[in-house]
Amino acid sequence: MPDSIWYSNNEVNIEKNFVGAHALDYYYLPQNFSLSPECSAYGSKLFASHTCVGYEKHRAFARDLIPMDAHPDSQYVPANSGVFRVDGNELNDTLDYDFYTDSKSFHLKAKVADGIREWDVRREERGPFGCDFSTYLGDQKHSCSNHCMFCFIDQLPPGMRESLYFKDDDERLSFLFGNYITMTNMQDHEIDRIIKMHISPINISVHTTNPQLRVRMLANKRGGEVLKYLPRLVEGGIAVNCQLVLCRGINDGDELRRTLSDLLELTPMVQSIAAVPCGVTDYREKLFKQTPYDAKTSAEVIDIMEEFGDECKRRHGKRIIYPSDEWYLKAGRPIPPEEFYEDFDQLENGVGLMRSLEDDFLAGLATVDVPIRFSPFTIATGTAAAPFLGGLVQRAQADYPGLRGQVIAVENDFFGHTIDVAGLLTGQDISAQLRGRDLGDRVLIPIHMMRHGETVFLDDYTVERLSRELGVPVQVVDEDGFALVDAM
Repeated sequence: MPDSIWYSNNEVNIEKNFVGAHALDYYYLPQNFSLSPECSAYGSKLFASHTCVGYEKHRAFARDLIPMDAHPDSQYVPANSGVFRVDGNELNDTLDYDFYTDSKSFHLKAKVADGIREWDVRREERGPFGCDFSTYLGDQKHSCSNHCMFCFIDQLPPGMRESLYFKDDDERLSFLFGNYITMTNMQDHEIDRIIKMHISPINISVHTTNPQLRVRMLANKRGGEVLKYLPRLVEGGIAVNCQLVLCRGINDGDELRRTLSDLLELTPMVQSIAAVPCGVTDYREKLFKQTPYDAKTSAEVIDIMEEFGDECKRRHGKRIIYPSDEWYLKAGRPIPPEEFYEDFDQLENGVGLMRSLEDDFLAGLATVDVPIRFSPFTIATGTAAAPFLGGLVQRAQADYPGLRGQVIAVENDFFGHTIDVAGLLTGQDISAQLRGRDLGDRVLIPIHMMRHGETVFLDDYTVERLSRELGVPVQVVDEDGFALVDAM
């Protein structure tokens, strides 16, 4: 007979059913809940915590859960304990757990040290039934099974930190963190789950809708077959964001027109489509030969993307199809105005990032608190964005003549000079090219040079080390224009 857990907004009650030696083991209950006297009588095995029920996937993991630290008596849930079914549904990961426990009542089945235990949970409102996992997915990340002709990870030099060489291709990371997936390691039942749980939006690396060409580009025989999942997702009510990595002479030109024509038929549930150029580093030995885009070929891509964007605008009142900022910089064309980008759906792909930065910067200039004394500075950035940022500095100096600053374009010696974006600059290149120069009182660098959540460059240089080598403080600046004005 299962135990019964009931809780309302302010109180938790547990009706205990003793069966032989089956004693109450570990219940971890939400913070801000008060325990009834009956519950408290069970003693030190009942604690207030962030987590309701410890979870690990049944038989799939041999990891300990993280410690519960909201109570001085808290301790680890025993290894090999964990919920593995909710209402008869087997749990594969955190998405399953969140989906099946988002109810006012459900049945938990768990494996504990002395066997299988079951609980009926009843509560007044739906919502998170919190659980800490040993990994944020409650599962291993799905790795990529492709060998794409444009893969940037394959072009990394040796000797970098191990995590940079891992290629993920996991639909759960797409939903949780915005990663792009190719779908080549997905099966029908996984598409069914996305539709059933309404895991939306999903970000998909399409590249081309020509099945044979996609097989060739991904070097995966399923590359063309899985394109059938795109209309299934759209028909199932799943919003889709698409990415096209364009390789010169491969999937641009008429092939790009074909791809955009096919995707146009899936709009507006295909809610955004962005094209970015293939990155080409110096580390392409034994890889497919790629030719970087120049001004002429970049302009051709822009013309095609804008043509189809205009058609989307006519059909749906929204552009949907966008070239990334890199194309405009390479073509020497001005960045389009704010209204072109509408909701800025693909900022993470560099679509409209510079327009957003400039507009915020100009707005910030009009409202900034002007210091008594300006502190001279240097902005270090990639060769692509240097002219653009130089223009912003000049605009600021026109409004504030006492402002002293400069922009230095840093060549990417680490990956090769064809890589011109700031986000792929390394600490060692910045150090080598700025040392010994008059940098003013400080150096400003954009936050996208850093590893997420840290102050570490791709080559493991730290901001602190770079500051020591340059002899001036290095200041990391958020990627919005207001932050740049404040930093200046």
